Amino acid sequence: MPGTRLRVLSEIMERVKSEPRRNLLLHGLAGTGKTSIAITLCRMLQVDPDVVLGGAFFCSRIANTAKLSDTRCILPTLAVSLAEHSPEFALALAKELDTNSRASLKSITLQMTSLVQQPLDGLACSGRLIVFVIDALDECSDKIEINRLLQAISVLKCSVTVKFILTSRPEVDIDISQISTPNWVSIMRLRDIDAIQVSKDIHMYINDAFSRQSLDETWYTESEVTSLAARADGLFIFAATVISYILGTRSPNWRRARLQKILSAINTAAAIAPLDTMYDLVLTRAANPLETDAEELEETKLVLACILTARVPLSVRALAELLDRNAIDIHESLQQVSAVVHVPDQYDQQGLRTLHASFGDYLLERADERFRISTLHGDDALARGCLNILVARLHFNVSQSRSSYKPNPPVPTVLDSMPLSVRYACMHWVYHVARLPRGPTLDDDIYNNFRPRFLFWLEVMSVLGEVQRAAAMLISAKSIVRPT
Repeated sequence: MPGTRLRVLSEIMERVKSEPRRNLLLHGLAGTGKTSIAITLCRMLQVDPDVVLGGAFFCSRIANTAKLSDTRCILPTLAVSLAEHSPEFALALAKELDTNSRASLKSITLQMTSLVQQPLDGLACSGRLIVFVIDALDECSDKIEINRLLQAISVLKCSVTVKFILTSRPEVDIDISQISTPNWVSIMRLRDIDAIQVSKDIHMYINDAFSRQSLDETWYTESEVTSLAARADGLFIFAATVISYILGTRSPNWRRARLQKILSAINTAAAIAPLDTMYDLVLTRAANPLETDAEELEETKLVLACILTARVPLSVRALAELLDRNAIDIHESLQQVSAVVHVPDQYDQQGLRTLHASFGDYLLERADERFRISTLHGDDALARGCLNILVARLHFNVSQSRSSYKPNPPVPTVLDSMPLSVRYACMHWVYHVARLPRGPTLDDDIYNNFRPRFLFWLEVMSVLGEVQRAAAMLISAKSIVRPT
């Protein structure tokens, strides 16, 4: 383990035990390793005899799963996690839910009372500290709800000792809120760590990745590794992206060429943030006119827009079917940006996503006009793709149920038998339509093509166990679709 992270973890563990009633907020810029610290911390807490890891929630935008960026999902998840490890807490929680079965749907304040505070008050006194870890709060979409969560944590009082460990980017609205006071929280800032030691750790990280390659020729020098570590400016994600980009080819000559391009690009763009420089270099290479024409570049941008706006991670095949493309072509278009986008090896494997949320921010806000992407582009393509799938794939007994008098088949069985593109279209079409400016084209498609297949869609939602979601989607559709 690099020395910097080891010291951070040691200090966190010391504060956990020496300041049990003060929560801990770890601040750090994007790409500085907060999530990897949180993951390692959870592993350490699991084996510590003096501490109970109550649960962990890793917020995320790049996972494209709405629940992972919904602040209201955090406390219910933590309560379930603690219940799985503590039979006593599970009984107390079950008793509370008997009288308040919809507690997880209430406000964050009421969630804290019903799902955390009252069940904890029902526990016998214990000398062990209960710790909850919440990573990447800034990844949650609603900043008002974030502060409501922090406020609920700040006033939590129960018979056992509870501590929350939070990580976040240094967001202003969190920093200046009333709950960021010394008597409530102990704040650690990664930027305060010795920059020289951080650079040494990144140097070790890059050098280890390069040296493990079994190539006969030496294609890099120690001074070049040192230069890369210095240019990373404390960002581990920059180092990881550099490694992925350079080692994306097995040829020593090409690896050296890529290394030189990176060093040259950074040296001539000193005023640009290291990650933006790296992203610009990857996309510039993907747009090389000798290898990619304008039409292919637009296709790659469309695919990236869809990855950024998809509500859950898709597979290559599912995205291809939604866009009415060949899976081979989709996979090929993503190979040029594989240093910054996770592309599963198998076409049917879910997991298409950007490797770091900062790449999505770059594409949407700071990229050169050649590469700039609009979320409307992705929502429009996915909305039309979903409706096309619904029209083409929905039919009588689409779930292949043997009898309408028998219970639905188990959801895992349905998931295995129904293509991901169909499931995605059924569960998410209205959300993409809702994000688009109103126009007659989609309204016509919904009324003339989807409405005759409404009962088939409802059948799919039923066998997927998503009838409540279907009701919410219909309410939303009624408010945004104009009759024709």
